[in-house]
Amino acid sequence: MLIAFCGLPGTGKTTLARGLAQALQATYLRINSIEEALWADEGGPLVAAGTGYRVAYAVAEDNLNLGRTVIADPVNPIRLTRQAWHQIAKRAGVKCIDVVVTCSDIAQHKRRVEARSPASRGASWTEILDREFVAVDHEAM
Repeated sequence: MLIAFCGLPGTGKTTLARGLAQALQATYLRINSIEEALWADEGGPLVAAGTGYRVAYAVAEDNLNLGRTVIADPVNPIRLTRQAWHQIAKRAGVKCIDVVVTCSDIAQHKRRVEARSPASRGASWTEILDREFVAVDHEAM
């Protein structure tokens, strides 16, 4: 099984995904971890080109083919990225479950974002408000 989280930074995705991965003893893939490693090695252009997601897709598929449950923890902001997780699951012959995480309390969401280290990605409330995020359309999956 592939469980693909999605939601804007600061909504609680990572807390939920980590807890679920631990409870299920599943493989946990955090896109931020992959992208931060790329950034640290001057890989900004690779991150902008979607390399972090492509690496995660490959690792997820490897683990699904081993029979492991995989928990993916990306922002997953657009239909294209969400469809890619479904395609990987289909190739591996497993089900893909989307978990959409939102924070219904805007003031709380803003506090969470602003409490992050200023150097971390997703630490600017303005950046979060300006970020592209297309609502999940289960009919398109």
